Amino acid sequence: MSGIYIHIPFCKQACHYCDFHFSTSLGKKEEMIGAIEKELKLRKAELLTKVETIYFGGGTPSILKGEEINAIIDTVYSEYEVIDDPEITLEANPDDLDLETIKVLAGSRVNRLSIGIQSFLEADLKLMNRAHNAKEAKDCLDQAKKYFDNISIDLIYGIPNMTNEQWQENLDVAIALNIPHISSYALTVEPKTALHSFIEKGVIDPVDDEAAQQHFNMLIDTMEEKGYEHYETSNFAKPGYFSKNNSAYWQNKPYLGVGPSAHSFDREQRSWNINNNAKYIKALAKDELPIERERLSAIDRYNEYVMTGLRTIWGVSLSKVEKEYGQRFRDYLLKQSKRYVDEHLLYIDDDKLMTSKNGRFLSDGIAADLFMVDFAK
Repeated sequence: MSGIYIHIPFCKQACHYCDFHFSTSLGKKEEMIGAIEKELKLRKAELLTKVETIYFGGGTPSILKGEEINAIIDTVYSEYEVIDDPEITLEANPDDLDLETIKVLAGSRVNRLSIGIQSFLEADLKLMNRAHNAKEAKDCLDQAKKYFDNISIDLIYGIPNMTNEQWQENLDVAIALNIPHISSYALTVEPKTALHSFIEKGVIDPVDDEAAQQHFNMLIDTMEEKGYEHYETSNFAKPGYFSKNNSAYWQNKPYLGVGPSAHSFDREQRSWNINNNAKYIKALAKDELPIERERLSAIDRYNEYVMTGLRTIWGVSLSKVEKEYGQRFRDYLLKQSKRYVDEHLLYIDDDKLMTSKNGRFLSDGIAADLFMVDFAK
């Protein structure tokens, strides 16, 4: 099975922390939709298996009209073989989800909403320059639950000056709303973002890594106590509500990324589109694909497997490492991981290398230390 990711590069306004590719100008929206449909048609030979998931990301996909979303989905169905019951996710912001819009989406093939709440607290939303307020966050979820069973929300922790009590309040609200899937991320300060500039100028306090780790531990304890499965470092779900789209990424399934800045993966190579809206549209108008491609070496594929595997409940299979990359890779992995096993940050269970509870927050850094840098050495 495989998936299709569709990047919608438009937003109403720029969040202070965001470094994703988007534009706040909607002047070329119609041309962009046409270009995305053209790219889907030109690249249909790249997916050799049935499509299991379709994911609208961005940007803000909910900025599109219902008929525009349907047109893109119809193009996928006309050009690709899609399974009978695919997971079709639309990322949405609360300020876009009035009752009429929710009804339109419920009448489409979209069957999962991923809503960018980020926080239920007014001060946090203002600091991040979100387009919605706390009341809109709760109201949209109350309405969406009437029409959608499969809903995910995003929450951000480690926000400057966020107390443990405030973070717990966020979690309690989400649980009280009975949301089946929660994705939660530490606030990161990316270069060239407004947040980075404000911190550099002293307008906003720096991010406190120790506070973020405390919030992460509270997140794990609260979610697991309430029956959520911690199936990936940043993702928690009630049984039956794992994101099929995200799980495919972490399990190295192939996917096609369409739209400006979108990435694709076919197990042997990665490719990525140009991150310029005008150039993307211009290229597709000439039936050209504005893509760069990179063939992955065995070392690249091993490193990516270690990175993604350690973030999930599936871990890193030692037998898979040996089978796909060779005995030397398995020996190297065991040697590099010994220190973390001794420190109880990693453990081995049923031939799988896993992160412990204390190791989950550090999983990316641990994975980097397990990477094969130079096989010749």
